[in-house]
Amino acid sequence: MSTNKLSDTPVSEKSGLKKIVAASMVGTVVEWYEFFLYATAASLVFGKFFFPNAGSELDGIIAAFLTYAVGFIARPLGGIVFGQIGDKLGRKHTLQVTIIMVGVATFLMGCLPGFNSIGYWAPALLVILRFIQGFAVGGEWGGAVLLVAEHSPNKSRGFWSSWPQAAVPVGNLLATLVLLGMSWILPAEQFLSWGWRVAFWVSAFIVIIGYYIRTHVSEAPIFLEARAQVEADKAVSYGVLEVVKKYPKGIFGAMGLRFAENILYYIIVSFTIVYLKTVHSYDTSQLLLALLVAHIIHFLVIPQVGRLSDALGRKPVYLAGAILGSTWAFFAFPMFDTRNPWIIILAVTIGLCFHALMYAGQPAIMAEMFPTRMRYSGVSLGYQVTSIVAGSMAPIIATALLKNYGSWLPVAIYVAAACAITAIAVITLKETRGVSLHDIDDADARKHGLNTARVSS
Repeated sequence: MSTNKLSDTPVSEKSGLKKIVAASMVGTVVEWYEFFLYATAASLVFGKFFFPNAGSELDGIIAAFLTYAVGFIARPLGGIVFGQIGDKLGRKHTLQVTIIMVGVATFLMGCLPGFNSIGYWAPALLVILRFIQGFAVGGEWGGAVLLVAEHSPNKSRGFWSSWPQAAVPVGNLLATLVLLGMSWILPAEQFLSWGWRVAFWVSAFIVIIGYYIRTHVSEAPIFLEARAQVEADKAVSYGVLEVVKKYPKGIFGAMGLRFAENILYYIIVSFTIVYLKTVHSYDTSQLLLALLVAHIIHFLVIPQVGRLSDALGRKPVYLAGAILGSTWAFFAFPMFDTRNPWIIILAVTIGLCFHALMYAGQPAIMAEMFPTRMRYSGVSLGYQVTSIVAGSMAPIIATALLKNYGSWLPVAIYVAAACAITAIAVITLKETRGVSLHDIDDADARKHGLNTARVSS
């Protein structure tokens, strides 16, 4: 049996693969718990706590979401820096650094005084910590998914690499659960004054657990081979500049895939809270409970969609997500307007299921776009740069549309337009289901005149 063909991975190695998946998931849960904790707090608390003089309630929320967007602006920078490090030194070491950075930044957010205590220093410090948090998360995603994707068998890469994606709703679930518990236990005034801080402080404990687990993972053999080739052959390059120069189509393709998925997700998990609270004065606890249920279902659905992408192909599953996602807002907001908690939960859950059709297959698709020597940089750029114009702006644009037009219809049109862009990107892609990452490396070596012997060993 060839030792470098992952499609031939024997059953005995599956336990090792499961350990890799678990290590990637735990760290991802930690980092996205902290990242989404900020999103929920921005919707519920930060507008009043850090921007009390913003004017209307929607103005304060928009100001809070602008600081939220800072994290998205920092993410591509983190993707560039950690992508370069990850392609040179390895996925494991990068993931250890990012989890510590995001943990420290999040803990300190829970210690910040409000605007009434230190004036404009409060939002300024919030922005700085948010930047650090976003910078670290920008390097996290690529390393976590590639650690799994590069260990996975060719025929089931979609399934295995979807598990780190499933860790994202778990992180969001934990953030929602902690905030929900605090909102139930504490009166509204205490929750706004100090209760929300507890959720940020809790991150210190789970960061320690996540860091420990990540010290016990190993690099994929294919990465070690590619790194040895770069070290042995000085003509072989890697990293950000190389991927921009050699694979711009891959980067733009990844950005097109990411666009609608990212916008749809943040409309569902962030703007939904804004809409129901400001238009219908909906109870905070009920809102968080709706998200709690939806996140559980989202977690369960993602790996199954990953398996589906292995069976049917990457393109048809992703395209179905884009088409269905374009319809969601048109029926979801009327469901929100009923104010029926079960109907609201159903609307959010359907939206996240549509999202899963796009989200689950991303690690496999993007990993299959780039050779190993620059894969970390390629997927990080395509994934994180898009977040600036997609996810970071989605709640801001949607809130501004609601404020200016007093209707959800412009928001629905905005989501549908984003899905149309992604659908076009999917149609133009090459189907890569079942492809060997070694074959991708061999093709890259032949195309650019490199030594193929060390790639395919």
